[in-house]
Amino acid sequence: MKPTTIRKRMLYTASAHLLSKQLGSHLAKDLKEKYHCKSLRVVEGDSVKVLRGEFKGIEGKVTKVSTEKRGIAIEGIKREKLKGGNVDIYIHPSNVIITSLNLEDKWRQNRLEGQRPKPAKSAPAETKEAKPKEVKPKEQKEVSKEKPKEAKKEVKVDDKKDKSKTEKKGTK
Repeated sequence: MKPTTIRKRMLYTASAHLLSKQLGSHLAKDLKEKYHCKSLRVVEGDSVKVLRGEFKGIEGKVTKVSTEKRGIAIEGIKREKLKGGNVDIYIHPSNVIITSLNLEDKWRQNRLEGQRPKPAKSAPAETKEAKPKEVKPKEQKEVSKEKPKEAKKEVKVDDKKDKSKTEKKGTK
Protein backbone atom coordinates (compact mmCIF):
# COMPACT_ATOMS: atom_id res chain seq x y z
CA MET A 1 0.00 0.00 0.00
CA LYS A 2 1.19 3.54 -0.70
CA PRO A 3 2.34 5.63 2.27
CA THR A 4 -0.23 8.31 1.43
CA THR A 5 -3.12 5.87 1.72
CA ILE A 6 -1.79 4.63 5.05
CA ARG A 7 -1.48 8.22 6.32
CA LYS A 8 -5.03 9.03 5.21
CA ARG A 9 -6.37 5.90 6.87
CA MET A 10 -4.60 6.86 10.11
CA LEU A 11 -6.23 10.31 9.98
CA TYR A 12 -9.75 9.09 9.32
CA THR A 13 -9.69 6.16 11.73
CA ALA A 14 -8.00 8.06 14.57
CA SER A 15 -9.54 7.97 18.04
CA ALA A 16 -10.90 11.07 19.80
CA HIS A 17 -7.79 11.86 21.84
CA LEU A 18 -5.57 11.68 18.75
CA LEU A 19 -7.94 13.94 16.80
CA SER A 20 -7.73 16.43 19.65
CA LYS A 21 -3.93 16.40 19.49
CA GLN A 22 -4.10 17.31 15.80
CA LEU A 23 -5.77 20.62 16.68
CA GLY A 24 -2.62 22.14 18.18
CA SER A 25 -1.10 25.41 17.03
CA HIS A 26 2.12 27.35 17.62
CA LEU A 27 2.28 30.12 20.20
CA ALA A 28 3.43 33.71 19.54
CA LYS A 29 7.02 34.54 20.59
CA ASP A 30 6.04 36.39 23.78
CA LEU A 31 3.85 33.47 24.90
CA LYS A 32 6.64 30.98 24.13
CA GLU A 33 9.02 32.89 26.40
CA LYS A 34 6.44 33.27 29.15
CA TYR A 35 5.19 29.67 29.28
CA HIS A 36 8.26 27.80 27.92
CA CYS A 37 6.04 25.89 25.52
CA LYS A 38 6.15 25.85 21.72
CA SER A 39 2.60 24.81 20.89
CA LEU A 40 -0.79 24.18 22.49
CA ARG A 41 -4.19 22.84 21.56
CA VAL A 42 -6.49 25.60 20.34
CA VAL A 43 -9.50 26.24 22.60
CA GLU A 44 -12.60 28.42 22.20
CA GLY A 45 -11.77 31.93 23.37
CA ASP A 46 -8.11 31.97 22.28
CA SER A 47 -7.09 34.92 20.11
CA VAL A 48 -5.56 33.80 16.87
CA LYS A 49 -3.87 35.25 13.76
CA VAL A 50 -4.13 33.52 10.37
CA LEU A 51 -0.72 33.09 8.70
CA ARG A 52 -1.58 31.26 5.47
CA GLY A 53 -4.39 30.93 3.00
CA GLU A 54 -7.16 33.14 1.69
CA PHE A 55 -7.70 34.88 5.04
CA LYS A 56 -4.02 35.62 5.75
CA GLY A 57 -3.47 38.43 8.27
CA ILE A 58 -6.92 38.31 9.89
CA GLU A 59 -6.97 38.25 13.70
CA GLY A 60 -9.88 37.17 15.87
CA LYS A 61 -11.15 34.95 18.64
CA VAL A 62 -11.85 31.28 18.13
CA THR A 63 -15.62 30.68 18.18
CA LYS A 64 -15.72 26.92 17.49
CA VAL A 65 -13.28 24.03 17.50
CA SER A 66 -14.34 21.02 15.45
CA THR A 67 -12.51 17.71 15.74
CA GLU A 68 -14.73 16.23 13.01
CA LYS A 69 -13.80 18.92 10.48
CA ARG A 70 -10.26 19.18 11.88
CA GLY A 71 -10.45 22.96 12.01
CA ILE A 72 -11.31 26.10 13.95
CA ALA A 73 -13.87 28.81 13.24
CA ILE A 74 -12.74 32.41 13.84
CA GLU A 75 -14.77 35.59 14.38
CA GLY A 76 -15.04 37.61 11.19
CA ILE A 77 -14.33 34.73 8.82
CA LYS A 78 -17.66 33.71 7.30
CA ARG A 79 -19.08 33.02 3.86
CA GLU A 80 -22.54 33.96 2.56
CA LYS A 81 -24.80 31.21 1.31
CA LEU A 82 -26.78 31.57 -1.92
CA LYS A 83 -30.06 31.21 -0.02
CA GLY A 84 -28.95 33.86 2.45
CA GLY A 85 -27.28 33.59 5.83
CA ASN A 86 -23.66 33.13 6.82
CA VAL A 87 -21.60 29.99 7.34
CA ASP A 88 -18.42 29.59 9.39
CA ILE A 89 -15.28 28.71 7.49
CA TYR A 90 -13.04 26.23 9.27
CA ILE A 91 -9.28 26.82 9.10
CA HIS A 92 -6.69 24.20 9.97
CA PRO A 93 -4.80 25.11 13.18
CA SER A 94 -1.41 24.61 11.51
CA ASN A 95 -2.12 27.75 9.45
CA VAL A 96 -2.69 29.83 12.57
CA ILE A 97 -0.65 31.27 15.47
CA ILE A 98 -2.05 31.80 18.98
CA THR A 99 -1.61 35.43 20.11
CA SER A 100 -3.39 35.26 23.49
CA LEU A 101 -4.70 32.39 25.57
CA ASN A 102 -8.05 31.69 27.18
CA LEU A 103 -7.07 30.84 30.77
CA GLU A 104 -10.57 30.35 32.22
CA ASP A 105 -9.82 26.64 32.52
CA LYS A 106 -7.87 26.17 35.78
CA TRP A 107 -6.39 22.86 34.64
CA ARG A 108 -4.93 24.48 31.52
CA GLN A 109 -3.59 27.41 33.53
CA ASN A 110 -1.93 25.15 36.13
CA ARG A 111 -0.39 23.04 33.40
CA LEU A 112 1.10 26.08 31.67
CA GLU A 113 2.45 27.61 34.87
CA GLY A 114 3.88 24.26 35.98
CA GLN A 115 6.14 23.95 32.95
CA ARG A 116 9.69 25.10 33.63
CA PRO A 117 12.54 25.73 31.22
CA LYS A 118 14.85 22.80 30.65
CA PRO A 119 18.11 23.06 32.66
CA ALA A 120 21.39 23.76 30.91
CA LYS A 121 23.41 20.77 29.71
CA SER A 122 26.25 21.45 32.19
CA ALA A 123 24.05 20.98 35.29
CA PRO A 124 23.29 17.24 34.85
CA ALA A 125 26.97 16.48 34.09
CA GLU A 126 28.01 17.87 37.50
CA THR A 127 25.59 15.64 39.37
CA LYS A 128 26.86 12.53 37.60
CA GLU A 129 30.49 13.26 38.51
CA ALA A 130 29.72 14.08 42.14
CA LYS A 131 27.86 10.85 42.96
CA PRO A 132 29.38 7.64 41.60
CA LYS A 133 27.12 4.64 41.96
CA GLU A 134 28.09 1.91 44.41
CA VAL A 135 27.88 -1.63 43.13
CA LYS A 136 26.79 -4.27 45.64
CA PRO A 137 28.11 -7.81 45.18
CA LYS A 138 25.39 -10.34 44.52
CA GLU A 139 24.97 -13.21 46.96
CA GLN A 140 25.19 -16.65 45.46
CA LYS A 141 22.74 -19.27 46.62
CA GLU A 142 23.92 -22.86 46.82
CA VAL A 143 21.19 -25.22 45.75
CA SER A 144 21.64 -28.87 44.89
CA LYS A 145 19.90 -29.30 41.59
CA GLU A 146 20.73 -32.99 41.11
CA LYS A 147 18.09 -34.45 43.42
CA PRO A 148 15.01 -32.91 41.77
CA LYS A 149 16.22 -33.95 38.31
CA GLU A 150 16.71 -37.55 39.37
CA ALA A 151 13.26 -37.66 40.91
CA LYS A 152 11.70 -36.38 37.70
CA LYS A 153 13.55 -38.91 35.59
CA GLU A 154 12.37 -41.78 37.75
CA VAL A 155 8.77 -40.63 37.45
CA LYS A 156 9.02 -40.45 33.69
CA VAL A 157 10.55 -43.90 33.46
CA ASP A 158 7.78 -45.35 35.63
CA ASP A 159 5.12 -43.73 33.46
CA LYS A 160 6.58 -45.29 30.33
CA LYS A 161 6.64 -48.73 31.91
CA ASP A 162 3.03 -48.37 33.02
CA LYS A 163 1.94 -47.28 29.53
CA SER A 164 3.72 -50.17 27.86
CA LYS A 165 2.05 -52.66 30.24
CA THR A 166 -1.41 -51.20 29.61
CA GLU A 167 -0.89 -51.19 25.86
CA LYS A 168 0.13 -54.84 25.88
CA LYS A 169 -2.88 -55.80 27.96
CA GLY A 170 -5.24 -53.90 25.68
CA THR A 171 -3.90 -55.48 22.50
CA LYS A 172 -4.20 -59.12 23.67
